[in-house]
Parts: sequence; C-alpha cells; structure tokens
Amino acid sequence: MTTRRGKNLGSFTVEAEIGRGGMGVVILARQQNLERPAVLKKIRSDLTEFPELAERFEREARTAAAIHHQNVVAVYDRFSWRGDHYIAQEFVDGVDLSTALTRIGGSLPWRIAALISLEVIRGLEEIHSYGTVHRDLKPANILLGRRGEVKIGDFGLALDATGSSLTQPGVMIGSPPYMPPEQMLGQRVDARCDLFSFGVVLYEMLAGRLPFPEPKDDETDSLLARMQRQRYERVRRRAPATPRFLASLVKVCLRAKPARRAASASALRRRLEERLGRPSSADVRAELTSWLWERGVFELKENETVLRVIEPRLEDERSLRWVPGALACGAVVATLLLVDIGPSPPEPLAIYPAAALAAPDAPDAKGEDSCPPGMIPDPDALPAQTGPDDTNDTRASDSAEAESDPTCIPG
Repeated sequence: MTTRRGKNLGSFTVEAEIGRGGMGVVILARQQNLERPAVLKKIRSDLTEFPELAERFEREARTAAAIHHQNVVAVYDRFSWRGDHYIAQEFVDGVDLSTALTRIGGSLPWRIAALISLEVIRGLEEIHSYGTVHRDLKPANILLGRRGEVKIGDFGLALDATGSSLTQPGVMIGSPPYMPPEQMLGQRVDARCDLFSFGVVLYEMLAGRLPFPEPKDDETDSLLARMQRQRYERVRRRAPATPRFLASLVKVCLRAKPARRAASASALRRRLEERLGRPSSADVRAELTSWLWERGVFELKENETVLRVIEPRLEDERSLRWVPGALACGAVVATLLLVDIGPSPPEPLAIYPAAALAAPDAPDAKGEDSCPPGMIPDPDALPAQTGPDDTNDTRASDSAEAESDPTCIPG
C-alpha cells in the first residue's frame, strides 16, 4: 500500500514517508484532531501472519505507552486501518545520535557526551522503574531534537521483566556491538543489560569508535570473546581529555559479568549529576542546543531563523564557593582601612578650674564654671580682688563673694 501525501489514516493525515525497512514503514503524519505532528510505524502486511512479530509490535506499543517521561519517546495510539496495524508516537524534530556523530566527525567533547548520557540514563531509570528492559539501546535509537531534547525510542525489542519473553532460549536478537555477553548468548537478561549498552554508547561518544568492533576476517577473537575478556582500548587512551570519573563509568558498565556492573541506572544518574553540577533538563537542553547548532548537526528549514542567547555558564560551581568568603574578608579589611586612614582627631582641650589659674596667694574666684553652658561671667560684675593694701577687707570681700554669684553674659 502506498503512503502518498494527504492520505488519511484514521485521524492522521500522511505528510511524508521517512523510512522503510524489513519490518515495515515509518511515516510522518499529522494528527488532525489535536493539530500536532506524529510518527506512524506500520508493520508490513505480509508479516502480520507471524504471531511472534505481530505480538512484538503490539507489545512495543503497550510498553512505551505506559511510560511517561521527557527522555522517552511518547506513544499516542495503536490502531488498525483497513487491515494494516499502526503505532502513533511522538515526533522528535531532529536526528538520531548515530547521524549526529557522523556529521560531527566521530567523537564529542567529554562534557557534551556526559550531558547526553545524563539524559539517556534519566530515561533508562524511568524505563527500568516499570520493570521493562529496552534491550536495543544504541545511537540509532537515541534521538536528539533541534531544541536539545534527548529521547530514547524504538521499544521493538523491549522485554517486560515481569512477564514472559517472546525470545526463545538460545536465540540472539539485537545489535551485537552494543549487546552484553549474556544477551549474545540468548540468556535471560535484566536491567543491567541496558547498562552495558549505555557504556558502549558513552565510549563511542567519547572515543569516536566502538569498544568492541566487529572482528575482521583475519582476526581470530570473536566479538563475544572480546567482551568476555574485556579486551578493549581504554577510553582515556583514545580521548585523553576524558575525566577520570567518566572513564570509571565506562569501565563499570562494560564489565562482562552482570553482577560486577553498575548497580542501577539510578546510581549512574546520581554520579553524573554530582559531577556535572546537578543540571536540570532545561539546562542540558539549552547547552546541547547551542553546541549542536554551532557544529552544523541540524540544517535550517525554509523560513527558519535560529537565534542564540548567550548566557554565562559556570564550568564548576564548586570552584567559586570561595567568593562569598573572600567578599566578606574584603569587607572587613575595607572597614579597618577606613577607620585607620585620614587625619588623626584633635587632642581634647584641657579645661582647668579657675582656682588653679589664680595667683597662689589670691582667694578663689568664681570662674566660668559658675555660669550655665554657653555663658561666661561678666568681667565688670566680678567682685574686686583684694590687694596688698586691702588686708583688713579680705574677710569682708570673701564673705561678699560667697554670698553673691557673678553676672553671666553670652560667651
């Protein structure tokens, strides 16, 4: 059946065919009743007669529809239209990580790789909380939006850990370079299967190549043997700028035995958040948007303009924790300097009683202390002081002075 533009499929109208593979067709459509873009996945009509494939298709819809998280592609609906089966899911306007790595040249700066990994592990944490294992985590299934979104998609191989597996024992299904040894052997897997794949993706973003590439014809070691022996070039040799904490995360994820791998997606998420300064998803989107557009990962559409808002970003907030203390110390020093700098205050005036200024043999005279503040004794009203010729009048003068106060005038 053709998927021509304008064709109606239920409440969806076809806009373009964006992919075709062995399992079916991927269509870009528009959901008319909600006026939003959507992606329709249609299983090939001739494959519906195989019960296992039909069940896997339906399980993908049920599994993804139950998970609501900003780092997981949302499923809108599952429906049948004229004998064909469809899954309607969120449209992420951007490219997958595999395409981005190709356009950039193979590897990413460690911080960009770490930010993408943080969003991926947040999505995996939510997926695992539902008891689901993705089983096919790889760059082609990690979508990067034009606004910096990072979303995990394609749940075609997802395994419900609480239910029965559709994969028969001993059957390998998935993408071998990203699969852990137990999955390659067809054994039962759990959430640690996705953590191994996460480690492979992180290694590839940092080093620009796979840790376990497909063996060449002249190589004797198989891919499985390399994984079991953990024979891969250490990431810091391929990318020397990689911080040790990221190299440690890669190492703990790529361990061959599940029991020795990272305990959970939650543990990896907490480690990344701690080292990256606990950025929110909005912070991550803003930084990724700027970097991906600068590197030409996305192409401008017709009548589209991209504006960049430049904001200062602290590389490591902990490195500036000394600033408040330094400012406080500076304030104290400035205060001390302000106190010490400047002319010295004048020496206090020496005030002596009038008796101390009188002649030794002269009787005490009433001075300025007898007047209120701001007033002085009137010189013309002061009692006459006795002299050498007035010795007989001394007692009378002292008595008169004691009985009367001097007249005060403004000083």
